[in-house]
Amino acid sequence: MLEILYDNGPCLVVNKPAGLLTQAPRGIDSLEIWVKNFYRQREGKSPDDKIYLGLAHRIDRPVTGAIVFGRHVRATRKLCTQFADRTVSKVYWAFVEGRVTPAEGTWRDYLNKCQGMAQAEVVGADHPAAKHAVLHYRVLSHSIVGSWLEIELETGRTHQIRIQAASRGHALVGDSQYGSTIPFGEQHPELRDRGIALHARRLGFTHPMTNESVDVVAPLPVSRDEIQLPEIA
Repeated sequence: MLEILYDNGPCLVVNKPAGLLTQAPRGIDSLEIWVKNFYRQREGKSPDDKIYLGLAHRIDRPVTGAIVFGRHVRATRKLCTQFADRTVSKVYWAFVEGRVTPAEGTWRDYLNKCQGMAQAEVVGADHPAAKHAVLHYRVLSHSIVGSWLEIELETGRTHQIRIQAASRGHALVGDSQYGSTIPFGEQHPELRDRGIALHARRLGFTHPMTNESVDVVAPLPVSRDEIQLPEIA
């Protein structure tokens, strides 16, 4: 079921569930399909009618949280420009293994997206494909299992939070791709259908048509309770 967080003119922000691709080839389910079907139903269009839907950014398949779509080309272009210019505010909540110290800080790395793979790695600054990755974090709380972090992305690299945390010995809970040994959420038979403890909590941008500031907060998924995470308001 589509969880709508913000709906104003050509802008729609939804709360993406875990295990669902943002966009996929024909024949594979995706959030893009869900949103197009939402517009078809609301606008009284048939299943064969084409629906324009623009994507300004994406969220990894196992990740939950706020993602914005554009209903027409002009709005999408303006949203894409904001993401490219890094004027969008992106705040994530992550539950990672181990005790993160200090209580707040900045992680800076150079990352490379592995060719032909949905995976990233930390590399040296002199690597020919290196891209600078920067995030700022603060610890919200600790538990026996690990640490709740609030993360603000300065850059937006492939699997950035996942690899930057894992490379410091703090893999996101449930993220077996980057070394986590603790299960998270529903344990679907297919690994790709499972979620990880990473949530796009807050998304801030300028409405592309009205120029008003938009700040959207996405509720946490119920699955957080399945590993007895500490309470966060």
